[in-house]
Amino acid sequence: MSLDVSPDLLAAAERGEVADQEFAACVRASLPYAWHMVSGLSTRLHVEGGPFVDNTVPPSTEQERGQLLRALASDSIRGCLERYFGVRLAFQNCHRVAVFPAADGQPGMESGAYRRFVSPRAQLLNQSPELRDC
Repeated sequence: MSLDVSPDLLAAAERGEVADQEFAACVRASLPYAWHMVSGLSTRLHVEGGPFVDNTVPPSTEQERGQLLRALASDSIRGCLERYFGVRLAFQNCHRVAVFPAADGQPGMESGAYRRFVSPRAQLLNQSPELRDC
């Protein structure tokens, strides 16, 4: 299971739509490593500026790696993180995560830096034998 869903949150979901703030709180509690990484990168981007900031340090445990993969592989979790932090996320492998500014606060607007980061060329250049099974 990727999220620890409280009975109250599950009941709310069964009744209808769940607010982003409620979902974000669930993600924060369930996937703290992934939340912390995206939060830290987003803060750096908003403070330092620039076209993007990224993480190149692999997770130190398989549990952390799993949290990151679950957060970024789920469209709903990833979308919630992007809306919550006001960024666009990009993911190349088990640890290369980048955040890009969202145009006018709207995640999904693609900059040239974003398009280059997610290109096949960038993916190929980011490969190495030690990351083969990450």
